[in-house]
Formats: sequence, structure tokens, C-alpha cells
Amino acid sequence: MTTEIQLPKVVQTRITRLALAAGRSPAATLRFVLRDGFDAVELSIQENAQADAEFATGATLAHTDVMRDAMQVVQQTNNQARAAAA
Repeated sequence: MTTEIQLPKVVQTRITRLALAAGRSPAATLRFVLRDGFDAVELSIQENAQADAEFATGATLAHTDVMRDAMQVVQQTNNQARAAAA
């Protein structure tokens, strides 16, 4: 279904700005804004941009490395709990 609505200029500007930041069309961005609200969409775009910047600088870890380290912590905690119970 297609519906035509008139948005205030300030809302149009905000949607256009968010669309540019997200690399989406204003229409696609409007769908997210209607679903999630402006604040949530802005936060999501900011967090994605930050993640992209961190990834570009190599300031990230591979999933397998994170999971390996997490499993080591869990195993150490289990071993410590067993030792304390003994």
C-alpha cells in the first residue's frame, strides 16, 4: 500500500540527514523511523559508523578468537569453583 503524507520540513530534513548517514534512501529510512523512532535509528547509525571505523583500523577481534577466550574464562571459573568446593 502506498500512502502520501506531508511531513514538516524539519522532519524531512532529519530523515534525509539520517538516510545519507546510513547510505539508504529517505523512503527506506522513513520505514525504520516509523518502526523504531528517530532516537533508535540515530543511535543505530552512530553505532554502525563507529563499528565500521573500528573495523577499518583493525581494532577488532575475530569471532573465533573471542569465543576461544570466553571459553577459557568459563573453564577457569569452573575449575576455581570445583577447587573451592573441594
